[in-house]
Amino acid sequence: MVTKACHLEIVTDLSSEAFIAALKRFFSRRGKSERIFSDNATNFVGTQLELKGLREIMSNCVSNLSKFLCEERVEWSFIPPKAPNPGGLWEAGVKAVKYHLRRVMGNLRFTYEEFLTILNQIEGVLNSRPLYPLSCDPGDFDALTPGHFLVGRPITAIAEPSLTEVSDNRLKVWQKQTKIVQHIWKRWSNNYLSTLQNRNKWYFEKNNVKIHDMVILKEDNLPVCNWPLGRILEVYHGKDNKIRVVLVKTKNGIFKRPITKLCILPFSSE
Repeated sequence: MVTKACHLEIVTDLSSEAFIAALKRFFSRRGKSERIFSDNATNFVGTQLELKGLREIMSNCVSNLSKFLCEERVEWSFIPPKAPNPGGLWEAGVKAVKYHLRRVMGNLRFTYEEFLTILNQIEGVLNSRPLYPLSCDPGDFDALTPGHFLVGRPITAIAEPSLTEVSDNRLKVWQKQTKIVQHIWKRWSNNYLSTLQNRNKWYFEKNNVKIHDMVILKEDNLPVCNWPLGRILEVYHGKDNKIRVVLVKTKNGIFKRPITKLCILPFSSE
């Protein structure tokens, strides 16, 4: 099982000192890792060399970093230079964030604290996505998410009115932050659902939906971190004997939907 949970940090520069500080924040919030993989960015290489030196210099120090370096023995691995494919597992999420941020933020400028608030909310969006059904029970409409591995439950967002169509000059700073998060939620969630659909092409018999499969319903204008989930109750075949329409049961009722408006959760029938 691959969860690909995301943790996003802001650094003020690309120095080794800034990276070590970000690493400390990560371990303080997520716990210590046994192994770290990274690309060959020069600041990462410099950091590893500094950490080796710190093991000797701080051997008698009682700081958390010294204990981490001397006792925990975290293994640090670099992917081959100029070979991004091995890092694709973690780069996909980071790439998506950067891609949408550039297009949504435009020329807007925020303080460190304001941008950190935006980034943390985007992190919550990425970690709210459904991965697999929590159980095979047809009456269970809950899905496993990266949030379960981070906080033990699904990650949700504060309910706020949609601001995506409101002009920036009518919004306060905190509302502009909300607007950016809502735009990124809309863009990224649509991309994620399209990815799920590409994995489960409905026109292939082997990937056709089955009764009790868990699905995500594709709806418009959903609140941030809201993923409508349901279970297939009935299927309706077209003239070509392929399933075109299904009956879906959700927590809010039973609905008939075309198969193109559904995304099957991976391995939901396996």
